[in-house]
Amino acid sequence: MLEYLKVEGDPYSAAYTIGLNALVARAKSKGELAAHLKKRGVEDDVAAATLFRLQEAGLINDEEFAKAWTQSRHSAKKISKRVIASELRTRGVDQNSIDAALDEIDDESEYRTAFELAMRKYNTMSRLESDVQIRRIQSLLQRKGFSFGVIGRVLKELGIGRSC
Repeated sequence: MLEYLKVEGDPYSAAYTIGLNALVARAKSKGELAAHLKKRGVEDDVAAATLFRLQEAGLINDEEFAKAWTQSRHSAKKISKRVIASELRTRGVDQNSIDAALDEIDDESEYRTAFELAMRKYNTMSRLESDVQIRRIQSLLQRKGFSFGVIGRVLKELGIGRSC
C-alpha cells in the first residue's frame, strides 16, 4: 500500500493535502507539483485530478509563477533572460507562459542589468591589468547567461573593451 494512502482513506484527499503542503514553502509550477506528487507515490489519474482542482482554486498558475520567477531572478540575481527561460523549462512551465513572462524584460533592461553587475565587479578590480579586468567581467556575465553582444557593449561602455 502506498504511503499517502495510509495517511487518509481517500487518495484524492490525500493527494490534495500533499499538494497544499508542497505549496506552503513557495509557489510552484504545475510541472513541479506534478513531479512532487509522483515522487510521493500518487497515481497519475489522481495527480491529474489534484492538479486540476488546485488550478481551479487558483493555487497554481504557471503564467503568474513564470512572471514572479522572472522578475525575482532578473532583478535580485541579475540573471539573463536566456538562463531564466532555461530555469522555467526545468520547472515544467510551458513555452507560452515563459514567453509572456520574458516579454516583460526588454533589451535595454537586460543591458542595464548586465552593466550594473559588471560595474560592481569593475569597481573591485581597479589595480588589475586591463586584460584581467576584461576576462573577469566577461566570465561573470557569461555565467549569468548574457549574450556576447551585451557583453561587448558593456565592456565598451566601461572603457575596457577591445577595439574590433
